[in-house]
Amino acid sequence: MAEAGGLGQGMGAAALLKRWASLAAIAFLAACQVVPKGPPKTVETPVDVDPTGPALPTDTARHRIALLVPLTGTNAGVGESIANAANLAVLDTGGKTIRLTTYDTALGATAAAQKAVADGNKLILGPLLAEDVRAVSAVGRAARVPLISFSNDVSVAGNGTYLMGFVPTQSVDRIVGYARSRGVNNFAGLVPVGLYGQRASAAFLRAVESAGGRMVAMQSFDRTPGAIATAVTKLGTASGYEAVLIADSGRVSMQVAPQVKRRTPNVRILGTELWNTEPALAQSAAMNGAWFASVSDTLYRQLGNKYRTRFGKGPYRLASLGYDAVLLTNKIAANWRVGTAFPAAALLDPGGFTGIDGAFRFGRDGIAERALEVQQIAPTGFSVVAPAPRSFAK
Repeated sequence: MAEAGGLGQGMGAAALLKRWASLAAIAFLAACQVVPKGPPKTVETPVDVDPTGPALPTDTARHRIALLVPLTGTNAGVGESIANAANLAVLDTGGKTIRLTTYDTALGATAAAQKAVADGNKLILGPLLAEDVRAVSAVGRAARVPLISFSNDVSVAGNGTYLMGFVPTQSVDRIVGYARSRGVNNFAGLVPVGLYGQRASAAFLRAVESAGGRMVAMQSFDRTPGAIATAVTKLGTASGYEAVLIADSGRVSMQVAPQVKRRTPNVRILGTELWNTEPALAQSAAMNGAWFASVSDTLYRQLGNKYRTRFGKGPYRLASLGYDAVLLTNKIAANWRVGTAFPAAALLDPGGFTGIDGAFRFGRDGIAERALEVQQIAPTGFSVVAPAPRSFAK
């Protein structure tokens, strides 16, 4: 367990705070298994607290906020990135409103949540993995402590649990809408076997129908070379599709796209938010001209630079969720009396919020709706062809 208090104002926060006032294959982590147990580990934070010591003292000046992420085991790198970014946000906002304490879910999500509640935390940020969210949600509901989770598994949202993770269905909807606006009428899809593929294909069908397009064909594959070739061959027996959605990581998509292009050279390749972390896509000739939807990286690049300066290495892409969760909490804390229950109703502001990843707002289902941009791939890199909305109209 590690605790972060206020140690002074960080550099570069003013512009982003004004915006607050005015308003994967990482993505698969949400469905991963619980990571193995391991020895205790504490990330670099302004203040360290002995996890075996007594309960934390009562803080009468700041809100106690718990951050639950894996700090040991298989997913320790991602959890540490989120924790480090969250503590950067505490520093950038001055640390006068909230006190952030980090708990390692890899040592047991339920135990971490119970300790967080016993320590007097009124809000839990995290955890990351869907199964950990289920365990922590039960503890949180019993104590009337809500969760703002980093998972992207919509099945765990609701009843006091809010999801900040990047939901794939939203990027599918955005890319289909953009393709229709550019004259694409007939669509086909290639999706991986598994939960992500099931949700992506269902979202794809709904998006095409909603946009007034036509679904010509859909094939699934299990990511082996033979299965990919078979799926592409079967897809090729259909006729008239103008765009193909490859709902998989950039690495896998670079294997699939050349086979698609050999059969239908003029087809437009479409992708999801998983491509955002794959700059190597620009090196694939078959991906030239492909479109995909994701959150904007403009402010994330600034966060990445600050992160490298402080920690000596680059963050995982999901680090922005930790930073934005702290900014969100800090904004709501302006009208939240210390020692009282977290005002969860404030999360449902229809005007939404803005952070490193752009504008977002929570629906009554607890899922964060995000403003996404569309990028096009070229040999020189990615370029934005349809910017994300800056805010949500109330």
